[in-house]
Amino acid sequence: MNELEHQLDYPLGDTLPPLGHSLEVAPGIRWVRMPLPFALDHINLWLLRDRIDGVEGWSIVDCGIANPATQEAWEQVFANDLGGLPVLRVIVTHMHPDHVGLAHWLTQRWSTPEHECRLWMSATDFHAARIASSPKLHSGGIISAVFAQSHGIVDADTLEKMSGRGGHFRALVPEMPERFRRLVDGDVLTIAGQAWRCHAGYGHAPEHIALHCAAADVLISGDMVLPRISTNVGVNESEPEGNPLRRYLDSIERMRALPAGTLVLPSHGKPFLGLHTRIDQLHEHHRERLADVITACAQAPQSAADLLQLLFRRKLDAHQTGFAMGESIAHLNALWLDGALVRRRDEAGVYRFSTA
Repeated sequence: MNELEHQLDYPLGDTLPPLGHSLEVAPGIRWVRMPLPFALDHINLWLLRDRIDGVEGWSIVDCGIANPATQEAWEQVFANDLGGLPVLRVIVTHMHPDHVGLAHWLTQRWSTPEHECRLWMSATDFHAARIASSPKLHSGGIISAVFAQSHGIVDADTLEKMSGRGGHFRALVPEMPERFRRLVDGDVLTIAGQAWRCHAGYGHAPEHIALHCAAADVLISGDMVLPRISTNVGVNESEPEGNPLRRYLDSIERMRALPAGTLVLPSHGKPFLGLHTRIDQLHEHHRERLADVITACAQAPQSAADLLQLLFRRKLDAHQTGFAMGESIAHLNALWLDGALVRRRDEAGVYRFSTA
């Protein structure tokens, strides 16, 4: 446990739900944990006891990636933990593969002639996921590599590996449901008679939806507030002048309106208490990184690639370098768009940022 984690309270300690089972974290709220084949090796998913049109059952929040191992683990959960009741709907916080990957399979698995198990998520993320999972899409891959090159990546091996990842999203999200129920900021879902309010967040995903239940004093935070790591906030080739860091910080600041004692159920890490403390920590983390970037750019013009060792003090593989580049550009763009930095493109076509 790092120093910042000691400032948070973990009411379940080190207890984790076993694979294929769930663990109750509050009445009617169960925690499922699925493995991921990445450096970030797990995702938390949630079962909410529910009732729709008089039918008793469950709602699932987030899905896991589409692969046989995750499907098998879900089948074990269905057999062991649903009490013979059906899944009535699938709620997805945002479009990333570990959250939406099995949405099509789950909604198909639980739909019947009497009740269609519907996907619920924001329209922005639903359509973004449908586009990204389409075999006709020509994004990522080579386009991502060219974008990274314009921000200073020159290593041929890294660029080649980035170019080869064009089908990565489709491999983890091979299909999306054709229909969905739209969630927007401020919507209130009635789940088993309790009100869950939608909180839209930006910067990590196009339109991330977190869910807060005041009666249970619980926040399903998705990826917006994580206890151990900072949320990935990056610029990509589809919005090269984006300012996701500013949008992200504004989004988590709005969450400060929720009670300080709220039990936070994050997508990665363990359930914790200390929402306001964690918001403060995340703000401070990015303030420090922005100050580091300003200092570096005052000494000499910097590309995003130049700043990777400053912002990420560990060895990065090609997969991690893509995310890290997005974050480096996000910090540079935030300062550039605020007027603290000047952006110029050099003779090699690389964007460099300086204080003058």
